Formats: sequence, structure tokens, C-alpha cells
Amino acid sequence: MPAAELPSDTTEPLILLDVREDDEWQQGHAPGAVHIPMSEIPSRLGEIDIDSQLYVVCKGGGRSARVVEYLNQIGYDAVNVDGGMAAWQSAGRPLVRDDGAEARIF
Repeated sequence: MPAAELPSDTTEPLILLDVREDDEWQQGHAPGAVHIPMSEIPSRLGEIDIDSQLYVVCKGGGRSARVVEYLNQIGYDAVNVDGGMAAWQSAGRPLVRDDGAEARIF
């Protein structure tokens, strides 16, 4: 699903799961996103609500596609965000940083 088409407000439980590394997350991320680096997904599954609609994002879409494949195989309803955070930024979607500085995806 393209980043520009992601629901911005929904009544259904929805999670935007960001699987980028810590340094990438710190440069900027979507408000309200859940951050679990790709390598930590298997050990942190308990943090992901299996009943929620799950959108998975990385920088460009490759890592998140692999995570989506894994999550779908074990029973999650996961969708890849095509183009990742680069497409998110290009679509003008909001970005934040935890330190309050200007958020940018490089």
C-alpha cells in the first residue's frame, strides 16, 4: 500500500510498525508509530497486537516486505508500506523526532 494511501484516522485498531534501526528512527518517524527493529521482531511479538490492522514500514520497503511475509505466515494481518519512510516523507505525511529537532528521512 502506498504511504499516501494509509489511513490517517480510523475506527479500527491500527498499528504502524517501523522496523528500521535505532539511528534511522532517531532521524524521524511517523507520529504514533511503534518501533521494533527488524532483527528484534521475533523476540518482541508480544508487543504487537495480533487483532490490529498492521502496516509495516522501513526506509524503502525492502525490510518491511520481509517482515510482512514473516508476520503473515504466523497469523498477523500485515501490509507493507510501499516506498517506506522515503515515500511517507515525499507524500507530505507528518514526521517527528523524539528530541524535537527537525525530522528528515535520509
